[in-house]
Amino acid sequence: MNWNRKATLILALIAGAFAFGGIAIPLTNHPKFCASCHTITPSYDSWVTSSHKDVTCVACHVRPGLEGWLHDKAWNGTKDSMIHLFGTPTDSHNLQAKVGSEVCLGCHRNILRISEIATRDLPAPVKDVGLVMSHRAHMEAFGVRGQDEGCTTCHSGVVHEQPIKGYPIVIPRGHVAADSQPWYPDHPEGSYLRTRALSDCFRCHDGKQEYKGKPISRKCETCHLPEKIGAALLFN
Repeated sequence: MNWNRKATLILALIAGAFAFGGIAIPLTNHPKFCASCHTITPSYDSWVTSSHKDVTCVACHVRPGLEGWLHDKAWNGTKDSMIHLFGTPTDSHNLQAKVGSEVCLGCHRNILRISEIATRDLPAPVKDVGLVMSHRAHMEAFGVRGQDEGCTTCHSGVVHEQPIKGYPIVIPRGHVAADSQPWYPDHPEGSYLRTRALSDCFRCHDGKQEYKGKPISRKCETCHLPEKIGAALLFN
């Protein structure tokens, strides 16, 4: 084969790869493609009814930039596909997909400037007690702890879980074990998602762990507006 034919073949292969990628990549970016794997189907079903139903899977699960695309999309996507086709996929109740805080803050960065959330913006029954929540302080504390924590430490179920105890939307699991309304998730005993769903604010607000040299209080007034707590009948 002479040089001209080799060059033509190489160029044809490169052009074909670009053409294939131009078709395949948009297809694999669609949530329905993700849902074609039966392990992901429960996550897809919860996503379509969530507050993030207009945000695609890759928007949250693939970090921005070339490195994020190569690792999160190309590498992890290929690996997961091979496991799905030829191996033993992880049970859907034990999925541990990570969403980096930098991805969340790409849309929600303004929350770092807010410390008190107006009651009109809160879902019931949290509206009855108000909320004082410094997201910046929490992000700083997570950084100091150095345990790879971030937005999903509190908001991990916002897309792929169901509301509990009368909440109209999925919010951080507060008071799961503290109030008078027992609740247990649908996930099997011992599964990762069950453990995550039962974790609430008191895993850090236990009166023992410290922030800036002071124990993190378990008192209601730490997070809720004092003038509203007395009138609320949420807890016994």
